[in-house]
Order: sequence, then structure tokens, then C-alpha cells
Amino acid sequence: MAFHRPYLSRAAAALALCIATAASAAAATVASQAPAPDFTLRSADGHNLRLQEQRGQVVLVNFWASWCGPCKQEMPHLNRLYDKYRASGFVLLGVNIDDDPRAATATAARMGLRFPVLLDADKAVSRLYDLGSMPATVLIDRDGRVRYLHRGYRDGVEDDYERQIRELVKE
Repeated sequence: MAFHRPYLSRAAAALALCIATAASAAAATVASQAPAPDFTLRSADGHNLRLQEQRGQVVLVNFWASWCGPCKQEMPHLNRLYDKYRASGFVLLGVNIDDDPRAATATAARMGLRFPVLLDADKAVSRLYDLGSMPATVLIDRDGRVRYLHRGYRDGVEDDYERQIRELVKE
């Protein structure tokens, strides 16, 4: 069966639109330049922390779990970035999704994490951000807008984080 070329082009365009729509529906609920969804979580030290209260700071939110090998691989790099940029208006929040908060606090202590570890045992914030991979990292500008999304971890991504943090801190 032969297809008329304009019909094929329209069909291909419609198919591409359907695929793009399905992909965006399945993708994260956060998008670049969109306001970061607000949340409040209890930190490992027992205090509540609200994202909205960080307005005016550059915020890196890293979703991780104690059972996630790549997450643990990334943590020393995050510690270094936190130490290097926190005096410049940078905040790093580690949102842990373990079912048992004791696993999160034990892992954080064992790894010597110096940034706030927030406990999301019921996964409400993880579902809100719906990033679909572990670890997942969201960089938020001083106005509370999502600027960068990173899904998963690969060697060298910390260089991207640092470049993006420097850019946002200078704004």
C-alpha cells in the first residue's frame, strides 16, 4: 500500500505529538523555569524545614536513599560543593526516601554529611517532584524557580552541578 506523502507527513507529525505528549506526562512534574513545588519535611536533627523559606538562596535538592549505590557515590561530591558555596548563598538539601528514617540518619552519619538531611519516608515529596530515578537533583534559583534537573548519577556530573551553582550564585 502506497501512502500519499502529505498524509504520511501529517501522520508522522501527529505520532510525534502523541509521543511527546505521553513523554511529558510521564516525565517529572517539575519543569525548568517553573516554580519549585513547596514542601516541608522534618530534618534528621528533628527540625522542620520548608523549601519556601529558602527563597533568596540557590538551592540544590538531592533525592537519595541509603540503598542506592550511585547516591552514596555522589555524596562526597555534594559535601564538597556544600562546603565550597554555602557562604555564597547556596543551600543543599538531601531528601532521603528510605522507609526507615534510622537507615537515613545512620547512612548520613557514616558518610559525614554536613548538609541538612530531610526525611521523606512516606515519599510525598518524592511523588510531588516525580523525577523517576535515583539519585535525582533539582537546582532552584533565588526566585524559587527550577533551573536544572538531573536524573541519575554518572561520573563527572558534579562538574555540571558546580558550573550551574556558580552561574546561579552570580545572578
